Amino acid sequence: MTAEEAVSVIIAPYVTEKTYNQIEKENKLSFKVSERATKNQIIEAIRILYEAEAEEVNTARTMQGKKAFVKFKTPEAARDLATKLGLV
Repeated sequence: MTAEEAVSVIIAPYVTEKTYNQIEKENKLSFKVSERATKNQIIEAIRILYEAEAEEVNTARTMQGKKAFVKFKTPEAARDLATKLGLV
């Protein structure tokens, strides 16, 4: 996967009060993703764009579009990435 393909998979980080709690308690970050994105594509895109290793991905289709909830392998990785992205 190239960087251009990764950008088309991951649209933007998604932060609400609930997802902020997931960052703190569950080491998870939420992203809006392409409607056609698969879990494997999301994991690869996270690795390419943010240089972070995802352990698990759960997806959900909502009124706002498809969202991915990404759990990271290393402890505190979600908080570090959220800080790097300026989300917290």
